[in-house]
Amino acid sequence: MTYMGKLSAILKLTRIEHSFMLVIAVFSAELIAKGIPDPIALIASFITPIFISMASFAINDYYDITVDKANRNMKRPLVSGELSKCDALYVTYICLAIGIFASMLINSYAYYIAVIFGALAMLYSYRLKQIILLGNIYIAFSMAIPFIYGNYVVSNSLSPAIILISAMIFLSGLGREIHGTVRDMRGDRLRGVTSLPRAIGRTGASVIALLLYFAAIGISIYLFVYMVPFKGDAVYLVLIGIADMLLVYVSLTYLNKKTQKFYRLARNASLAAMLLALIAILAAPLTYALL
Repeated sequence: MTYMGKLSAILKLTRIEHSFMLVIAVFSAELIAKGIPDPIALIASFITPIFISMASFAINDYYDITVDKANRNMKRPLVSGELSKCDALYVTYICLAIGIFASMLINSYAYYIAVIFGALAMLYSYRLKQIILLGNIYIAFSMAIPFIYGNYVVSNSLSPAIILISAMIFLSGLGREIHGTVRDMRGDRLRGVTSLPRAIGRTGASVIALLLYFAAIGISIYLFVYMVPFKGDAVYLVLIGIADMLLVYVSLTYLNKKTQKFYRLARNASLAAMLLALIAILAAPLTYALL
């Protein structure tokens, strides 16, 4: 394999596109909490989530290779043979080291968060994902932690706005994860995972996901009504409104549609909603600073 082919396989293994969403979250939190840090801290604050996320995906594929092969998931570089299991471990360790080292250039808060979540990422792939709800909670928390991390890059105290944003992202992320377990019941059986829908049924799990989404939507409305810099922001309202409507559609339809075609559509719709929410959260402090 050529150098470029190897690099392409590594980027697929580490799902590099997810890392850019984390950068948006970190930068938004920095703007909301206090402001843009000095150039070194700013760059380091982006490097840490990018590389720890890459390490997380690499080690996850390492442990999931048996199931991915059983499902003939040829999009996975370890299944297609583009990379070996040893390659995945090397990528994991190198990315984890780069992410933690970058956090050391910022402050002790950033370092501790990087170390804790780096360790949790390893533990998730090894064991947590097999424990009912714990794995889902970890993934949802990993979606929220970039905001807390970004806050502590620029401040020693946690902003009330960041607390609410983190809660909103956590709740919607947990709802999305539970929907994922509904969609992936077959794969969970192969892994021996006792997921929530396997324990209480697809409908029961879908109802819980719906309630989580509605709680997140409630927080998004509260931010617009009461919390600076989101208060009265028209750009935030439009973007978060579209995101909320997508989540309402997905969560309600999950109650009565159980086809793989719908699950694929719902997965993409919920991902689009999360991306819109991130853009809305970034747009609010930018427009607030300009006005």
